[in-house]
Amino acid sequence: MSGAADDSGVFWLRVAGELADDLAVDAAERDRAGKPPYDEVARVRESGLLPALAPPDGRGLGMEWPTGCAVVRRIAAADGSLGELLGRHYALSWSARFFADPERARAVEAEARTGQWLWAGDTGTPSPHAFAPEAGAGAFLVRAVRRGGAVLHGSRALACAVTVADRFVLDATADDTGEPVVVLVDPRHAGVAREQAHDRLGQRLADAGTCRFDAVPAGADAVLGPAAADDETAAPFTTLAPLALRLVLTQVALGIAEGALAEAGELSRAAARTARATEDPGGPLAPADGDMLRAFGSLALALHAASAAVAQATAALSEALGAGPGLDEERRARAAVLVVAAEAVTVPAALRAGERVLGLARAEGLDRFWRDLRTLVVRSPEGQGLRAIGEHYLSGALGAAAPWA
Repeated sequence: MSGAADDSGVFWLRVAGELADDLAVDAAERDRAGKPPYDEVARVRESGLLPALAPPDGRGLGMEWPTGCAVVRRIAAADGSLGELLGRHYALSWSARFFADPERARAVEAEARTGQWLWAGDTGTPSPHAFAPEAGAGAFLVRAVRRGGAVLHGSRALACAVTVADRFVLDATADDTGEPVVVLVDPRHAGVAREQAHDRLGQRLADAGTCRFDAVPAGADAVLGPAAADDETAAPFTTLAPLALRLVLTQVALGIAEGALAEAGELSRAAARTARATEDPGGPLAPADGDMLRAFGSLALALHAASAAVAQATAALSEALGAGPGLDEERRARAAVLVVAAEAVTVPAALRAGERVLGLARAEGLDRFWRDLRTLVVRSPEGQGLRAIGEHYLSGALGAAAPWA
């Protein structure tokens, strides 16, 4: 499928809707099978969504970040695993722009767009506070020896696309200087071994697993640039990398919760129609009891509030991303605070929705929403994020406790 997106993103949202409808048909069956997502990735690739977040290239291709986030959320509502896979891909696809010089970034993005790369990896940015870290992340270090390029050794656990990615983007440490760098790796090299994680509670088709590197060469062009070791020394624009990831994962969580509520509602209506057909085929649908109405209303209200917070954060981060390397600290701080606030509102609301729908509509396959959310999200204390937000609003400072630092 191909075509030009208009400025409003209507085209890509329609593409996402069609793909989501396709994925929803057999989502429960595919979740139970838990196979590597080769077919699912092929569907995404065929839709044209993989390179769609790339900047407009003069031919009408490319979409804005708010549209990309809406696409991720729509896919996540149908299939949480594919929503996470696409969301992480979108965040990582900007890695060259965050870490490389402009000329190199344009070359990498052009090659990625032409090849429809699916990105995976970990750029060493702090693990999102409210989202489950990759199993074993940080237990191993990919090391780089700078001799006209890099030679990679070690292993890394990744949350998505371990066996299906076209490129890994990873942080590494240069042995000779100790400098943290970000490298681009072609996983087809013989020295790369990829092993999928099995028996996951949820997000079973996200293709989590471990990558091992045994003397994998990466040319000088593969070293994108220095990693963002901390917010005090890194440029404000570079520090948007973890915020972009946190935002798309918040969109994924909200999408999964919205999908759970929508499916629970449809199942409840179907049960009412079945009861009517059995008891009085010509009569009206029996009204739901008051407790169920209040439960659905409470969940819907919480998700509406989360959606409003996420929309604010998306707009602020989109503005910050649009500023490019000229981004100042004030706009970066505003985007950071709004992303953390959106996450703080969305995570508990999504978890509650995933849990409550199991009692509102009992049906095979409905539990996948709860399992996906429990795998994606950890029940982390809210104090750190709330303290950072409070410090920002009281003093304008980000503070050492800021979870994006």
